[in-house]
Amino acid sequence: MFREISIAGFIIVFVGIVIHCIIFRPKANELFGADRRLRILDPLRALVFLLTLLFIPQKLTLVGVLRKLVYLLALLCFVVLLVTGFFPRLVLQKGICGYWLMLHATASPVFAACVAILACFWAHNCRLDKKYWPWLQRILQRQTAEMPAPEKHELARKVAFWLIIFLALPLILSPVLSMFPLFGTHWQELLAQLHRYTALLLALVIIVHTYLMVLTEAKNKC
Repeated sequence: MFREISIAGFIIVFVGIVIHCIIFRPKANELFGADRRLRILDPLRALVFLLTLLFIPQKLTLVGVLRKLVYLLALLCFVVLLVTGFFPRLVLQKGICGYWLMLHATASPVFAACVAILACFWAHNCRLDKKYWPWLQRILQRQTAEMPAPEKHELARKVAFWLIIFLALPLILSPVLSMFPLFGTHWQELLAQLHRYTALLLALVIIVHTYLMVLTEAKNKC
């Protein structure tokens, strides 16, 4: 059952991203200029552009550089965890064992530390202000000061961030609690199931959040 749900979840997310990208992606002229030559090379330009998003801008402060490095490390660990956690089950149709388990266990604490650091770095910038809920202010009949309208995809990106932080807690605690002699066989199985399905939800949310981050960076570079 977990294999079928995982495959369906990944297909739905990736198909949704492709459809959204086709409809709302930045135009090629906005990214590369209307007077560019050899437009047949636009796919290669797009690949180079995506790779440049990983670079660290020189204008960043020391804190900004550290935040970007932690974010890149978290993405690297996420890819390792995604491959080692889902490839054996979805493709090989067997549990995680051997080198898969060693890589998974090595990347897990690094990813957990990166998520904790990013939570401290981004929590203030990702807070949900009153500007996101104007309908609620109207219902409460409260007069609030004029605030700038949120940017495109800003609310979805922040909601995805808080979902990542929320889902990371049971994802990290479930294997840690299973190491202590506190639970019987039945609860050990429940913790394992909790870890699997939380990992699936977290992976889908991280994919969506990464896509929204790419869209935001692309818009800033236009």
